[in-house]
Amino acid sequence: MGIFNRRKKVDDEPGVKDRTSSDDTLLDDSAFYKKPTALRLFTVFIYLAALIFLILVEIGNINGNAVIRDTYFLNINLQDIIPTSVPNAVLINTIAQSLGLHDFYQVGLWNYCAGYTGQGITYCSPTQLAYWFDPVEIITSELLVGASIALPTDVVSVLGIVRTASTWMFACFMVGTVLTFLCIFIAPLEFSKKPRWSHKARRIFLRSLPIMLLRFGALLFTAVGAVIATVMFVIFKNTFESAADFNIQATLGVQILAFEWVAVGLNLVGFLMSVGTCCGICCCSGKRKAIKKQEQEHSPRVEEK
Repeated sequence: MGIFNRRKKVDDEPGVKDRTSSDDTLLDDSAFYKKPTALRLFTVFIYLAALIFLILVEIGNINGNAVIRDTYFLNINLQDIIPTSVPNAVLINTIAQSLGLHDFYQVGLWNYCAGYTGQGITYCSPTQLAYWFDPVEIITSELLVGASIALPTDVVSVLGIVRTASTWMFACFMVGTVLTFLCIFIAPLEFSKKPRWSHKARRIFLRSLPIMLLRFGALLFTAVGAVIATVMFVIFKNTFESAADFNIQATLGVQILAFEWVAVGLNLVGFLMSVGTCCGICCCSGKRKAIKKQEQEHSPRVEEK
């Protein structure tokens, strides 16, 4: 590999070997190289913050407690499922509630919750691995015997896609969370306590590459999970609201979407730091700048008269 043999070729040129030797003698690593304590702390901070936001995404909507109950992907409001243009709509809505329907249903990563306007959440389903939201089954199961209600045809037709997408979304968030957790402890090791020029380029590259792949994995899985969640629930929202005859109101959970995309942004920052470190191996070790600075410090100063 040309990168790793570069120094060897340069050192074989006439006169270069002696200059390199003198430079190494002149350069005092401990005096002019600052240990990457700040970089390591910053790396720990961004991955710890990303982990916290991912955990908030994953515990969202699992119960009716504060903050958690407001962290959901989608809220479907059936309170006004009968259009207000129908005579006696208020009475009809009251009858609809008596049939067993809740006023609203909201979806999380593990389950769904339901409740009534003015009372809040009154029920949350048990958590389930790779959970997917099936509004047809949920609403049908809550209706009393003999009652029936129609849902938009487009919602029924996309349930197969929703199930597959939800499985991938769940898996991506889980893997992304685990990799982000590992980055808290492993990513800071990419920054050596000694300057890059004191190590062989091959050694630095072989140490940095696995860590960079780990950072990329954390970014990739977190981003894919966020993209799937955003696209899927935006489609869900538009599908419900496009059926004007049903007057179903659907609202995206801005809070959970913000959490997941902030986590993606933090993982992106961490990955770019890793890319910068790898680029520094072959492009800018910083040795020449350090030598120049030390030469200036050792050069005799002319005293002003």
